[in-house]
Amino acid sequence: MFFVVYASDKPGQEELRASIRETHRAHLRNPGRHEVRVQLGGPTLDEAGEEMRGTMLVIEADSIDAVRAFLADDPYCRAGLFASMEIRPWRWGIGLPEAG
Repeated sequence: MFFVVYASDKPGQEELRASIRETHRAHLRNPGRHEVRVQLGGPTLDEAGEEMRGTMLVIEADSIDAVRAFLADDPYCRAGLFASMEIRPWRWGIGLPEAG
């Protein structure tokens, strides 16, 4: 099953985001003990398309609880970067990845 994660940064957190970004990206690529797979991901931007203001992920997992546990260990979440986060089950429609 797929889940989409949409998180918005707290205002004024550009330095915090930058300081832990590589650790965050490593966590997405290697979820360790968590049985999830990050299929897509990247920062959301301000209206000018210049400054990072949040995160969007598509995660494959057996349950929303597995996604929640994975995100609880994410460096961005542990550092308190996000003002809000939404996790929703998602049905991949267009651009479905090849099986296999």
